[in-house]
Parts: sequence; structure tokens; C-alpha cells
Amino acid sequence: MTSDSNVIDFDDSLRIIGTAHVSSKSVALVKEQISEYGPDVVAVELCESRMASLTKPESIDSEDLLKIISEGRSAMIILQTALASEQRRMGISTGEKPGAELLAAVEISEESNIPVELVDRDVVSTLRRAWKRMGFREKFRVLDALLIGDDEEEVDLDEVLEDTDLLSNLMEEARSVAPGAGEVLIDERDEYIAQRIKQIRSLRDGKVLAVVGAGHIEGIMENLRSPEKFDEDRMAGLSKEPKKSTWPKIILTLIPLFLASGLGWLAYNGEIEQLKEAVGTWVILNAIFAGVGVILARGHPISVIVGSIASPLTSLSPFLAAGWFAGYAQLKVAKPTGKDAQEFLALDKISLLWRNRVGRVLMVTVLCNFGSSLGFFVAGGSILFNQLL
Repeated sequence: MTSDSNVIDFDDSLRIIGTAHVSSKSVALVKEQISEYGPDVVAVELCESRMASLTKPESIDSEDLLKIISEGRSAMIILQTALASEQRRMGISTGEKPGAELLAAVEISEESNIPVELVDRDVVSTLRRAWKRMGFREKFRVLDALLIGDDEEEVDLDEVLEDTDLLSNLMEEARSVAPGAGEVLIDERDEYIAQRIKQIRSLRDGKVLAVVGAGHIEGIMENLRSPEKFDEDRMAGLSKEPKKSTWPKIILTLIPLFLASGLGWLAYNGEIEQLKEAVGTWVILNAIFAGVGVILARGHPISVIVGSIASPLTSLSPFLAAGWFAGYAQLKVAKPTGKDAQEFLALDKISLLWRNRVGRVLMVTVLCNFGSSLGFFVAGGSILFNQLL
């Protein structure tokens, strides 16, 4: 180990630098170590999507948003933005953007013609695995901390960086809020990064310089010390996104079938008034809840109308979502600009999601879907209850 507790020589051909992602001292440390160590390859704690957000912050455009909406990734992108916003809040006192030292490592390496390897797991896969692992209470605590919690407190990570154990303790405190998420965000990523370093060393000769968050050093070192070599199957397992539960789709399929059967029975028995009442309940409640969701997202009136019209129909299909239509309408009537994309990726307060056009498209999609789901259960429950009376 070198004199700096955040610079560790694992062996003759591997040096690990522990950084704080919003620290000016970390940027200087990275530059110094690349020059001093002269690595043959630099491994950085980034994935492809995080790399793109650092190097091409203006890359979110209409096509990207449409893809995000259609693939149902709006909620994950908002959660990712909330996490990034929290990092930015912590970095106010340091004057650095989150990931500045990782970007510096990439840029300096490219200028020196040193190959760069990305060693972190895809951020969306990580968030999906974390979300799946959390219980309801954990999810509530995390969302409360990110979206509602006090954003006035500042943390000087230049000071924290001087004590790697302290930064590790901060990560462990986060684990206490959400143990399931902590296992994914900390333990799994420690193992994943260590596996990638093992893979790089098995494929390349020469010295490797790894630039990772200081809080990950202990876990990465522990995994690197294990005698096992790079395990491709284990990497595949860590990269695999959790399967979506089949029960929601089964329920979302069965309830419309029950409703259709009930309505058919009313029609067969000539109870036209009850039939009209049931259909009206379904349409009105679905439309109201979806429309309120769009209004809460501060969506355009046209988006409110589109979401309200779509909800009674999309609620009958497990493969469609009202938010997709409302989000698409919002995208068309209030098209985000390149400046909106840059501002969205640089949000320093989560409340700005409602004022940024990119954020608003995502919020319209998510809240319309949430409202439509509530409308589905309230309307379906009301109709079934009335029929059983």
C-alpha cells in the first residue's frame, strides 16, 4: 500500500485509486496517478450509459425519450436522476460535478493513448435489481429520502475522502435505510467490478490502474483476494435483470375478463341500465385517475385529455399503458430542446423535474400510469362489488 490510504497497490501490476465522485481532490489525484504510475490500461467505475451522460450530456433527444417511454423505463430514469441529484447536492461545497474524476481519467487516458475499460454494471440493471430486492417499506424510505427529504445539508467530501473508512461507513448507513438495495448497490457492484478487473487482467498484459469510489475499495479488495479466477457465469448472473412477476399480468388479464363476463351477463339478462352504469363507472374512474396523474405532473392539457381517453381502453390490456400515450402527447406538444436535455442531466434539485421539459415528459408518463392503475382497481372493485350486491 502506498502512503495515500486511497491509493492501493494490490500487487506489482494493479493499483486501485479510491475517489469521491464529487471531489476536486479526486480529480487531481487521478491526474497525478496516471502520470506517476504509467498504466497500460485504465479501468473506471462507469458503464456505457453513465459514460454517455458524462461525455455527451446533450444526447437525450426525442428519439431517446420515445424509446424510454415505450420500453417502460421512465420510472427507472427518474430514480436514477434522483440519485444523481442527491450526489450533486453533496457536491455543492466542492465545486465539482458528479463523476468529474472518472471523466478526467477517461480524457487523460485517451490523450495519452492508454486503453480505457468500463468496469461497472449498467446503471439501469442495477436500479432494477435494487428496486426488485427492496420491500415496500424500503421503497418508501428511499423515495422519501430522495424526493421529499431535506436538501439543505451539505457534505464536504474532500474532507470525507481523507478517511476511506468514513466513506465506507456512509455507504453502510445508506444500507441501513434499505438493506435489500444496499446489497445490490454495494455488495453486488463490489463483486462485479472485481470480476471485471480479473477479466481485464486475464486478457491484457501490463499494469492496470483502477479508478473506483473509495467506499467500494474494501469490498473490491476482498473479492480480488479470493483464489477464484474470472467467472463468466457469475458475471452473467450479476448482469441479469430480474424477471417481472407474472402475477400482475395475470390479475390485469383476469379482472377485465371478469368485468367483460359481468357486462355480458347484464346484457344477456336485459339489464341495460345496470350495464350503462357499469360502463360509465369504468370509463369515468379510469379517466379521472389518469387525468389527475397527468395534472400532478403538470402536463399539457392535451396530455391530460389523451391520458384520460386512453386509460379506460389501455386498462383492459396488460400490454398497453395510458402513460405511454400521455407521455407521447406531452413530447409532441412541448418538445424538449437540447438545452432542456442538458438541464435535465444537471438537475440540482429533484423538484426541477416538474419544470424541465424532459423531466416533465417522464413524470407525465409515470404519474399517468400510476393514476391509471389506481383507476383500474377502484373502478374494477366498484363494479364487481355492485354486481355482487
